[in-house]
Amino acid sequence: MVARAYWKGSLKLSLVSCPVALYPASTTADKTSFHMINKETGNRLKQQMVDSETGELVENGQKARGFELKKGKYVEIEKEELEAVRIESNHTIDIDSFVPTEEIDKRYFNHPYYIVPDGKVGADAFVVIRDAMKKQGRVALARIVLTNREHIIAIEPLGKGLLGTTLRFDYEVRDEETYFEDIRNPKITKDMVELAGHILQTKAGHFDPAKYKDEYEDALKALVRRKAAGKPIRPADKEETRDNVVNLMDALKQSLKNGPAVRRAAASHSRHATSRRAPKKKPHRSPARHSKAN
Repeated sequence: MVARAYWKGSLKLSLVSCPVALYPASTTADKTSFHMINKETGNRLKQQMVDSETGELVENGQKARGFELKKGKYVEIEKEELEAVRIESNHTIDIDSFVPTEEIDKRYFNHPYYIVPDGKVGADAFVVIRDAMKKQGRVALARIVLTNREHIIAIEPLGKGLLGTTLRFDYEVRDEETYFEDIRNPKITKDMVELAGHILQTKAGHFDPAKYKDEYEDALKALVRRKAAGKPIRPADKEETRDNVVNLMDALKQSLKNGPAVRRAAASHSRHATSRRAPKKKPHRSPARHSKAN
């Protein structure tokens, strides 16, 4: 059964529009979560707001929003003042432009949504917009209002429907230079890069999300089942801590020794390299031809 739509409205491209619905493409509903409980009674605890200075309980009527101007100094923002700047949703995804897929930096991707036609009316327009994007290999950039905030949303074809992914604004993405500026650029030999390349080749594959399991989540579920059944809980054995390898070349060579596929790749590369570097031999003359030449 399909969950309830998160948002409903219209997808609009110039004068062409169609009713659509948005559904969250990801969920955390199946993740194990815990509640705080009273160890003595087993009852669930509830949180209460307490004044950080007086320690007194604050009732609902005394609560307000405040923006911290400086340490311990707040300006109170009234509910009516927030309403004044609230962006009203016109329930329209108005496409602004189409950009090449590769131009969108992956750091800007935020939350994914499935976009589907809402009813039979306008289904033709939906397919026209979807197929036009699919043919040109472009992503639509539009604006949408969700929970009183305006978001940029990138829309692209996905199977029979569309995938809409909200994007972070520029001020939300940190500049990588702040973190990368102290990275040294040591001189690496060609042999090191080739050895690392061999290791990469043996681990080449394709992305299959089903291949990767959330081992911690599985362990949590098993822990809860054992605990609920009254079975003893045994701590997991700790893995041995390996010494840090100081010599990078030694580490790469050791990696080559650990896998037969790696060794085959390295041997093959070595044979090709030898054949490329081997000097050409002089043609061998038969004794008869040598005698005739004399």
